[in-house]
Amino acid sequence: MLTVVLECQDQESELAQTLSVLVAGAVEGLVGDVVVLDHGSRDGTSRVADAAGCRFHSQWDIKDIIGSARGDWLLFVEPGARPQAGWIDEIAEYIALNKLPARFTASRGYRRPFFERIGRATPPLELGLLMPKSQALAAARSGMPLAAFAKGQKLRKLASELIPSWVARAAR
Repeated sequence: MLTVVLECQDQESELAQTLSVLVAGAVEGLVGDVVVLDHGSRDGTSRVADAAGCRFHSQWDIKDIIGSARGDWLLFVEPGARPQAGWIDEIAEYIALNKLPARFTASRGYRRPFFERIGRATPPLELGLLMPKSQALAAARSGMPLAAFAKGQKLRKLASELIPSWVARAAR
């Protein structure tokens, strides 16, 4: 089973877009738990999380959050990111056969303009991060942001594509 973890602040519409895609994973039995970590949102983020049945935290310690995750694997994604067709079966197969972290493939349909890609590092969670819970627990430090889990990791690449969160932000 998989626990999805999102970190957000004033991203109500982006969170709703991501959660709507995760529903299919919950129906298939892959996604068992969704955790929303909030940084003082003043919009309807908490209402969206509550309506979707997510655990919502406005104050937390990342070690406690990971320790209480129901799944044996964690998927860290940015609010607004949306996995594309085939992600459920691929992740189910991947977590059954592997022990190493992975990330999605960038969507071919949504690429940053050429000049924005030059000399710019990809944000650590732009393509998500799939990680075993045991590995995340070992790496967790109090006060650590989710993006820090991806730093220094040798990540395998899933064939499934992910529409990055910047697409949802740009559409606002």
